[in-house]
Amino acid sequence: MDSSNQTQAQIPLREALAYWLKLGFISFGGPTAQIAMMHDELVEKKRWISERRFLHALNYCMLLPGPEAQQLATYLGWLMHRTWGGILAGTLFILPSLLILIALSWIYLEFGQTPLIAALFEGIKPAVTAIVIVAVIRIAKRSIRHAILAWLAFFSFIAIFVFNVPFPLIIVSAGLIGFCLGQYRPTLFTQQAHTPSHHSDP
Repeated sequence: MDSSNQTQAQIPLREALAYWLKLGFISFGGPTAQIAMMHDELVEKKRWISERRFLHALNYCMLLPGPEAQQLATYLGWLMHRTWGGILAGTLFILPSLLILIALSWIYLEFGQTPLIAALFEGIKPAVTAIVIVAVIRIAKRSIRHAILAWLAFFSFIAIFVFNVPFPLIIVSAGLIGFCLGQYRPTLFTQQAHTPSHHSDP
């Protein structure tokens, strides 16, 4: 039996859908926090997806235009339960957030000038910032495993934050640098790609 059939047999669809629905209600903090939540639940806790498969999927989604967190959720849903798994995962990922956004927008328009409501929204901001910072640290620990990659991440940050270089240009440049490094030192990335993980591939 191949790995995809094992995944579909081992993970009940109802349990997976319950998770995607829950994620849709709690996925605050933007794509970085959402990706970290998926990693924490699917890789660390439930072990439905291996570390290697998750990072490979994330790399592909980052290269595509559009919301990478939703793309990742859709792909992981497809990986676990094929077509319907992907469709339902993508839908449940955005539907609760859409409903909450509509409700919060109405509250803000109606009561946004009320001091108590204004204080509530201001208080949420630092909490969301903390979630994003934790997410960045978690993903960086697992994806940046070499000094060269750390320097590449550093210079990418400088290019975005200081020089306001367009994000697509950063991605393309980093990909070209990685390609050149792979030609010059092929073992640099192959060793990382085959680094053993304590999770089995789904």
